[in-house]
Amino acid sequence: MSTERLFTFKNPWFGAAIGIAGAMVVLSLVAGFVILPYATTNAPFAGLWDAICSAAGVPRVTSDSPTPKPPVVTSNVVMNSQMFGAPDARSVGRGATLAMQCAICHGSNRQGQVDTPNLEGQPAAAIYKQLRDFKAGARTNVIMGPFAVKLGEQDMLDLAAYYSYLPRQPGSHPDPVAIAPQIVAPGAPMRNVPACSSCHGINDAKLGAPWLDGQSAVYIKAQLQAFATGTRRNDISEQMRNIARQMTGSEIDEAARYYASRP
Repeated sequence: MSTERLFTFKNPWFGAAIGIAGAMVVLSLVAGFVILPYATTNAPFAGLWDAICSAAGVPRVTSDSPTPKPPVVTSNVVMNSQMFGAPDARSVGRGATLAMQCAICHGSNRQGQVDTPNLEGQPAAAIYKQLRDFKAGARTNVIMGPFAVKLGEQDMLDLAAYYSYLPRQPGSHPDPVAIAPQIVAPGAPMRNVPACSSCHGINDAKLGAPWLDGQSAVYIKAQLQAFATGTRRNDISEQMRNIARQMTGSEIDEAARYYASRP
């Protein structure tokens, strides 16, 4: 029986095995952490260390890395029919004081201000919801955002009470004999587009939905286009976005012109 030690570098076979194994490990590391990362991605690496970090699963931050998008904020307003009763006199008074800041864009004498909605006589729930959405960032506007973010809960309720207390103003282009286009009534059922009047009717409107009669055609068209493209997204359950996406350009124009013609 041989007494020669096998696991010693004096044994040429053991030394050769260790050398071969070491070479395979080095080649595997080079292939896995350098060659393959360069071969399987189109993104350029800043250097060898960048390639090694990528292969190891460490996030790479380079000047070409896309900027992460901010989270999308959607409306979280919850309302019920008991929230808004008859306007309280004190609330209306406080709302009138707050509304002095709003008059330049939403006053009765706006002198052709066609890109802002008429608020007089709007349901309190509709005013309150939009203010809450502006404050939370669910609806964005460079003017309304900074204004709404400073409002407290009672401020928004007071403004809603004030504007709902005011009588509605006549439309800018009244036409009492204008005939409602099909998209307004009965809608387009085959495309899952309900009649506009089912939510925005004069006498029977959905809670939180504004009335549209007499609003500017420019404003209505802009909002429908914003819903269709997703730039406005404060509609609960994407109801208006789903409707506007199914509307054609001519139908948007027809609806805008019709509501602008309402007295």
